[in-house]
Amino acid sequence: MSQPAVSIHPYFKIHPGKLDAALALLPAFVRASAGEEKCLYYEFTRNGDMLFCREGYAGAEGTLAHLANVNALLEDLLKLSDLARLEIHGPAAELDQLEAPLAAYDPTWFVYECGVEK
Repeated sequence: MSQPAVSIHPYFKIHPGKLDAALALLPAFVRASAGEEKCLYYEFTRNGDMLFCREGYAGAEGTLAHLANVNALLEDLLKLSDLARLEIHGPAAELDQLEAPLAAYDPTWFVYECGVEK
């Protein structure tokens, strides 16, 4: 792997009647993330009342910087939704650095095995 990429896969179940308010927060998340040096990609998709954020960072350092950057926005979103599922994908050495800081979110960890490198 050419760089230690970490991807985060959160699924938010929007509370009934709160979809418009949740969607209104998304542009602020994107603006905040766009300026992050170690953000590789960041986007939202939706299926009904399930909101998904596909996001990737250069290593655990980039991941933690992002979470600190959007913490207030995340708190607002979690007032409008439940974190239905959280996956963290990446190399074992990077995931090891994230286990303690992300323990409260109870993520499912996926260790990188192999892939296409460009």
